[in-house]
This record gives sequence, structure tokens and C-alpha cells, in this order.
Amino acid sequence: MNDQVTQLETDEILRLAERAFFQNGEGDFVELGCYRGDTSVLLGKLLQNLQSASIVPPRHLWIYDSFAGLPEKTREDASGAGANFQAGELFVTKREVVAKIRRHNLKNIIIKKAWFDELTDADLPKKIAFAFCDGDLYSSIRTSLRLVWPRLAKQGIVIVHDYNNAELPGSARAVDEFLKSHPEVQLRVWQTLAILSRKA
Repeated sequence: MNDQVTQLETDEILRLAERAFFQNGEGDFVELGCYRGDTSVLLGKLLQNLQSASIVPPRHLWIYDSFAGLPEKTREDASGAGANFQAGELFVTKREVVAKIRRHNLKNIIIKKAWFDELTDADLPKKIAFAFCDGDLYSSIRTSLRLVWPRLAKQGIVIVHDYNNAELPGSARAVDEFLKSHPEVQLRVWQTLAILSRKA
């Protein structure tokens, strides 16, 4: 667990990731915004354990982060709850995250250093079974959903963090905007997690 995602939220993320693994015969995991890599390690371990117990093609966890802290806020991120989460905050180097992953001997993780809007089709897996989007700000979440949704497996699951966080209203605004233009999306909210899937 890290200081940005609670233990209860972490448990729910892992539970839904496991469900997505079994519901979809193919598709990798992705995480957009990894901070210190704590959730990355847990997802990587989960995927490794599920993989070893199943006869399926290898799957990977793809991690994307600027490793330069947060980008600049936009007007959609304006909040009366305070002036936290400014540009450059939550800075962690790629070296720190790589070292943590190596300590846990995880070889199923691919790391890409980039701002989300710099990512191209070649940077993402062709099929995604599960995605955890933790970019905090409006532009990051909007871009994350744009990148992930077209590649999402039929019964894939996308989780967006900070949906009910008064200090980070841009996350909810990006999700709500996405829902308006994608009527096929079903939303369930649990604590600060927005859980997106395709309607049956």
C-alpha cells in the first residue's frame, strides 16, 4: 500500500484485476501513473501468480509514468479544497521504481517513461484486460481513457483513481465527460475508485 491509495482501495483493485484476468482469455494489464511503484509490484505479483496457475499465453503489466512529477493543472482541476498537487509534485525517479521491481524479482513488467500525451499506438499492448489509471489530473485521466478504451477486451475493467477526491476534481470531470461520449460504458463508484466496464 502507498500513501496515495488506501489499503481497502488496493484490495478492491487487486480483486477486480483478478476478475479481469479470468474473464478475458487475453489482454495485458496497464497502469498509467505508478508513483513509487507500490501498486505496480502488487499487480505484477498478482499477474505472475495467476499466470503460473493458468495455461495461457504470457501476459505483462505495462507501466507508464512521466517520472517527472505531476504536469501543470488545467482549469478543470480547479478546486476550493486547497492548492495541493502542483506541477512537479509526486516526483519519483524511474530508477527508484525499477529497483523496487527488481527487488521483487518481477520479470513481467514493462516500464515506459513518458507523458501520457506522448504515447503512441506502438507504446501500448494490442489488447488490455485491466487498466488502473492514476494520473490525478483532468488531462492525464482524459488521455488515459482515450488510450485504453479502444484496446480494452470485451469484459475488461478500467479503474480510475481519485473520482471522489475533492482536491483532484479533474479526475471525475474527465470520467464524466468520457461517459457522455461513450454510452456503452457502465460506471460503478466505490470509495474514490471509478470502475468502468462495457454494459452487458
